[in-house]
Amino acid sequence: MARIPTPNRVRGTQDIFGDEQRRFAHVLDTFERVRRLYCFGRVEVPVFEATEVFARSIGETTDVVSKEMYTFADRGGDSITLRPEFTAGIARAFLTNGWQQHAPMKLATSGPVFRYERPQKGRFRQFHQIDAEVIGAAEPAADVELLVMADQLLHELGINDGVTLQLNTLGDAETRDAWRAALVAHFEAHRDALSEESLARLVKNPLRILDSKDPRDRPVADAAPDIDAYLTAEARGFFDAVTVGLDAAGVKWTRNPRLVRGLDYYRHTAFEFTTDRLGAQGTVLAGGRYDGLIGSLGGPETPGVGWAAGVERLAMLVAELAEGLRVEVIPDAPHLEIDAHAAAATLRSAGIAANVSYRGSAKDRSTRARKRSDTLLLYVRADGRLNLNVGSVQVDDIAPLNAILDALGRNRFPVGFVGVNPLDATRQ
Repeated sequence: MARIPTPNRVRGTQDIFGDEQRRFAHVLDTFERVRRLYCFGRVEVPVFEATEVFARSIGETTDVVSKEMYTFADRGGDSITLRPEFTAGIARAFLTNGWQQHAPMKLATSGPVFRYERPQKGRFRQFHQIDAEVIGAAEPAADVELLVMADQLLHELGINDGVTLQLNTLGDAETRDAWRAALVAHFEAHRDALSEESLARLVKNPLRILDSKDPRDRPVADAAPDIDAYLTAEARGFFDAVTVGLDAAGVKWTRNPRLVRGLDYYRHTAFEFTTDRLGAQGTVLAGGRYDGLIGSLGGPETPGVGWAAGVERLAMLVAELAEGLRVEVIPDAPHLEIDAHAAAATLRSAGIAANVSYRGSAKDRSTRARKRSDTLLLYVRADGRLNLNVGSVQVDDIAPLNAILDALGRNRFPVGFVGVNPLDATRQ
């Protein structure tokens, strides 16, 4: 009989395991802890939405909408899209659930997102993001709080070294309109020097020419007028308030006048945390203010600001993590299996990780367990004793050992140490 071929993993997806999974989980755990510190409520939104949610909010002319979205017709004939980002879905939820009464709202979420693009380092077709949004707050204090929160997250992940906060202002609507007109005039005067992609953007999305990576565009883009010449007094005051707030919070930043967001509903603050440790894909967290987004979805004009970060990229910067101290419970004989599982259950109820292998002699189980550098050995003896052995674990603190012994002692197990151990004399 011919062997049935095993299906391959779909290109652009990943199986996350081992140290990679530990770093991935560490990012999510740290994000959850930090968002609670800042009193951001957890929200869950659907993995797919009506296509118009993303087409209207992200913009019909963007690469995400025109090239990268996973869009399909469901059995009812409706056009459905797997979410390529979180903000649009959260904005839709804000409107359809009547959450305006709760504004301003501080919301956070995480989960998989989907974009059909060329897989590369730290970027997949199904990847994962963490996301934080403030909806209904027009004050620059909301921008500051989100940036301080992002900065603390990077510090608590231990990846802040070499990460730079790049900051810019896109001004208010009046500023943006005046700057856009000046940019179009500048780029029109240099049409012959622009790439084909930038010529297309000149009609639909001229601000995006400023961050073009095409070498043909850089001289023209670098010579383009800065936004500062067109800032209204209100827009300048808003940006000054953001920078003063960051300085007061001790968050370091640098001005990048070429940092833009192409869509018209973006206003005021735009920012990216970047690093040189990931090659060309250097952005680890990015966001900005989107005061016109809710209106573009059919709701009342409502201010908003937020950021998102790729979990995979953040995890790549996190140092290797140990899985944590655990106890391997080893029965001396087959008839002690039930006792071994009882001891393991006692440890787990006390919050101590414990494992009982499914098969093998005591010697085999001990040999396998000793290969791990984070595993203590707990032997279940025929005489009813439990003997704890540190094996090859370097335990610098007596607290975890005492916690194990106390947990077992509370359940009336006779416990002691066995083997060469500096604590032999103190706990018998």
